Amino acid sequence: MSTPYRSVYLTFPDPASAERIGRALVDDRLVACINILPGALSLYRWHGEVERDSEVVAFAKTRAELVPAVARRVRELHPYDVPCVVALDIDGGDGAYLRWIGDETQA
Repeated sequence: MSTPYRSVYLTFPDPASAERIGRALVDDRLVACINILPGALSLYRWHGEVERDSEVVAFAKTRAELVPAVARRVRELHPYDVPCVVALDIDGGDGAYLRWIGDETQA
């Protein structure tokens, strides 16, 4: 059973852009928090070529109804032409933590 909360998986080219965009998402109350994990190796196809890059992975926690706004804000601020923004259902978790996500993403 899904909750009304989502974890949004994001990637960035470097820690500075991850922190800058993550801070904006928290400041705008679009996400309750963002965990930034440097050191990812990404292999992907872009314009017909296989690319290999170091990236930074992040997970942001938010309410389901805010995912479209999170995606819009990331696109506004992100240096990539097509940023990775993927919402994952949160099927359960600690009730107090989940309530905190809801509280921190209220305008």
